[in-house]
Amino acid sequence: MGTAAGAAAAAGEGARSPSPAAVSLGLGVAVVSSLVNGSTFVLQKKGIVRAKRRGTSYLTDIVWWAGTIAMAVGQIGNFLAYTAVPTVLVTPLGALGVPFGSILASYLLKEKLNILGKLGCLLSCAGSVVLIIHSPKSESVTTQAELEEKLTNPVFVGYLCIVLLMLLLLIFWIAPAHGPTNIMVYISICSLLGSFTVPSTKGIGLAAQDIFHNNPSSQRALCLCLVLLAVLGCSIIIQFRYINKALECFDSSVFGAIYYVVFTTLVLLASAILFREWSNVGLVDFLGMACGFTTVSVGIVLIQVFKEFNFNLGEMNKSNMKTD
Repeated sequence: MGTAAGAAAAAGEGARSPSPAAVSLGLGVAVVSSLVNGSTFVLQKKGIVRAKRRGTSYLTDIVWWAGTIAMAVGQIGNFLAYTAVPTVLVTPLGALGVPFGSILASYLLKEKLNILGKLGCLLSCAGSVVLIIHSPKSESVTTQAELEEKLTNPVFVGYLCIVLLMLLLLIFWIAPAHGPTNIMVYISICSLLGSFTVPSTKGIGLAAQDIFHNNPSSQRALCLCLVLLAVLGCSIIIQFRYINKALECFDSSVFGAIYYVVFTTLVLLASAILFREWSNVGLVDFLGMACGFTTVSVGIVLIQVFKEFNFNLGEMNKSNMKTD
């Protein structure tokens, strides 16, 4: 009976639900971080354009540095949000950065944002709200021991091996030849690295809880935290390099939109394999999240695919009057 009770208690701890205050705080930080991250690509692109006009390196441009600092602030905000609420609740909120970045790019970079783009912005925001409503509110991994067990799971290890192989192929063979002409090459590299950055960020938060405790597990927690910090640092540096390569060659809002969809999909896949937060999601919530993500994706397509069409509501009204 005692063993059964202990197992039940352990299972209950494994599916701990954060307090409403923690969820609200995590959501608020995630939303602000999404808006900050949405501005980073635009500011960096603006800095790159300004530097090219002067014939200097973008490393000397203050606007580019403003975008870089904004990226750092956004990543810190994401880190805080990941420690407060489940990964699948934070990651999709990056959609809010896409319409914000598109609106900002229309002013700073003079990129087009027609009526369909504005509708896309609205759909992206509405889809994000649906994702928040239906996403899981409980944590499936809450301790360092559980994290270590998940990290050594053969399924997750196999997934990481596949990701590493794909990254090696993309970085050393495909990117040098096709990166400047195919936007998906750089996006794939940055998105696959998300399979390391987001789980590492979440893991650091969990391991840090045991580092300052005077018990035998604190040393293991410190080692685990250092390893995850090294992985996170390498991933961020490589992502940073290829994001700037992409911004030198492609439209910032196009890159940001496609990057969001691919990055979010791969991060949710990695988080589902590692943390298994989807185990606490019912059928209705699963369908709700699928519909929310689809709505966000359609909104992003409207923002980008039809951005070259020159029409607005006034022109549509004139066309209807001529037809009548």
